[in-house]
Amino acid sequence: MSDTDSFIDEVSEEVRQDRLFGYMRKYGWVAGALVLLLVGGTAVNEARRASAQASAESFGDEVITAMLNNESAARVTELAVIQAPSPQANVILAFLQSGEESLGSEGSDAAIAALDVIKASPESAQVYRDLAGFKAALLLGAGVPAADRKAAFEALIVPGSAFRLLAEEQVALIEVEMDDKDAAIARLNAISQDAELTSSLRQRVEQWKLVLGVKTATG
Repeated sequence: MSDTDSFIDEVSEEVRQDRLFGYMRKYGWVAGALVLLLVGGTAVNEARRASAQASAESFGDEVITAMLNNESAARVTELAVIQAPSPQANVILAFLQSGEESLGSEGSDAAIAALDVIKASPESAQVYRDLAGFKAALLLGAGVPAADRKAAFEALIVPGSAFRLLAEEQVALIEVEMDDKDAAIARLNAISQDAELTSSLRQRVEQWKLVLGVKTATG
């Protein structure tokens, strides 16, 4: 390499270094800001995580304290003042409230109202909304017309519902109550052939069919 080429390379290198330092002086604050944002974001996330954990622990402590009361009325009172820190916690709280309210009297309006909170919440998972609907239908007492109770369960007989077959079973029992024995037997037979039938439900269905005078394969 000639002295001229060497000199050109040295000059070029110095020019690149000058440009680099210039860029750093001009835009170095951007890199610093990015670092601060990253560090700050991490700190904020950690703070939020710690706050969420503290809220969840406080919520759990309050629920446990409320449920340790010996009297159902006291449990209801304490559960009513607990603030749920999240939609999921609110679902848990509503189920606990409905369970305690239902101990007071069959078909308790307060218990059904607590379940309606879950049913109406778009933030609740579908399985929780279905469970709330099923429990609310179960709470409808004998004072509610059979047709209305039947309609409440029929609303749950939809594809994908985790409580579809259980709702079918309840509808069959209401049909017996309505003196529609043939419809009840047909419904029980359909349940017994369903691919999603569980062993416990199969056993109950066969028992209902025996009660209704239907001969089984072993009967």
